[in-house]
Amino acid sequence: METVVQEPVVEPVTDGALPVNGVQVLPLDEYNRTLVGNAHPPDWVNPTPASSYNLVIIGGGSAGLLAAVGAAGLGAKVAVIERYLLGGDCLNVGCVPSKTVIRSAKVVGEILEAQAFGIHAPAAIDVDFAAVMARMRRVRAEISHHDSAERFRSLGIDLFLGEGRFGSPTTVGVVNGEQKSVLAFKKALIATGSRPMSLPIPGLAEAGYLTNITLFELTERPQRLAVIGAGPIGAELAQSFRRFGSEVMVFDVVPRLLGREDPDAAAVLKGVFEREGIRLALGAKIERVGKGAAGKTIQFELDGRQETLTFDEILVAAGRTPNIDTLNLEAAGVEYHNKGVQVDDTLRTTNPSVYAAGDVAIKYQFTHTADATARMVLQNALFPGPKKKVSNLIIPWCTYTDPEVAHVGLYEQEAQEQGIAIETFVVSTGDVDRGRADGETEGFLKVHVKQGSDQIVGATMVARHAGEMINILTLAMTTGVGLKGIATMIFPYPTQAEVIKKVADSYNRTRLTPLVKGLFTQWFRWTR
Repeated sequence: METVVQEPVVEPVTDGALPVNGVQVLPLDEYNRTLVGNAHPPDWVNPTPASSYNLVIIGGGSAGLLAAVGAAGLGAKVAVIERYLLGGDCLNVGCVPSKTVIRSAKVVGEILEAQAFGIHAPAAIDVDFAAVMARMRRVRAEISHHDSAERFRSLGIDLFLGEGRFGSPTTVGVVNGEQKSVLAFKKALIATGSRPMSLPIPGLAEAGYLTNITLFELTERPQRLAVIGAGPIGAELAQSFRRFGSEVMVFDVVPRLLGREDPDAAAVLKGVFEREGIRLALGAKIERVGKGAAGKTIQFELDGRQETLTFDEILVAAGRTPNIDTLNLEAAGVEYHNKGVQVDDTLRTTNPSVYAAGDVAIKYQFTHTADATARMVLQNALFPGPKKKVSNLIIPWCTYTDPEVAHVGLYEQEAQEQGIAIETFVVSTGDVDRGRADGETEGFLKVHVKQGSDQIVGATMVARHAGEMINILTLAMTTGVGLKGIATMIFPYPTQAEVIKKVADSYNRTRLTPLVKGLFTQWFRWTR
């Protein structure tokens, strides 16, 4: 019986999602031409499909590409389907461009603090915004070689550029203009990621807005920028654009910055933002957005007061939507919901031959979890024996503001909700000599351990390089090393990571009960 390819339903992009038909990366300079040449070559011809594939992957982002390389390296016959740019959000509109821009903003931050270190910097900092964005595009283009179509072809992977759509429980159709293919699979992986969520605010779509997808197309700095969303993306970009010279205001219906983070960490960052001149409208309800000759207006209510302000650009950074709309999951027998594909603890969908990884399947929407879940799928889908489980993963994350806010494990409130009795140890970066020397005294490390033990169940760190230092605690949790074990480590002096050692020492001091301490006191008296 002949398999029929069902035509993909391609809707016009109106909600900030990536374009589907063709490739559009602005501005059209040498860097973006290199990016497109690597990640979606205009002259690419899809290969003739094999009779069957061990693994067909829909989505050429972080999860999909890692799984493809891993499976091909094991000798599997692999196909990857990507409708837009290889590398996905991380390379093109996420981690790589945002962190490159943030690096430029951190330079401005250093200059702003220069006087405290005895350095007299110019009163006015000249930020060449066009040059900042050009550097970002250059870095992105350089990194894109690693995710290039040619590289994956050289690894023996069949790359299909186009729209992937299930035709049955064991086939995927691919359409790219006049090119149509049917791929039969033994196992499949859905790794289509997510896109910015559209908000039902009256007038927002008509006025126009930026998302993380379109923000990096800018070549001119907006003088007045409104950021809707006080989560990680909104916070990172709000601080960066403020340092570049924009007047920035952050809106969120949640009454505090980084609403899902540790409240003490959020409070530190709020103080930094206010000192840097970022206006915060937290707990605000946006009622309407408009557009006039002077710019884009936001009408909102805050603390019972109505106000209307005008901005040049609006950045929407409030939530993500899974990319599942055009996959025809019903034909594959794959169930889904508004947060993505339904998977079990091994990442298998309701079709035993189909798995899902990354943003489309799990709540922890980070590149490193896309990587981790892709590795899990390789083992669970391609090998017999015991299966790896998502519930066993120890997942850290970091918000790359200045200072950074990093976390791993449970928050205090989560521990309480789960009925886990904990003890908490907190040490300020100001109590570490290197923190004093660096002038970074506002941060802290907070570690939660199970009551009566040294077992770490969660940790939050606020420091300029918290994202690097949280890895020590992640390793400890992953390997079962507690604070007693960390206390035996020798840390280089002076480093800010010594804050971890100090927390471990704080735990050890609690083990000295009055009786034990009294015995030691008596012993030392006798041996004088």
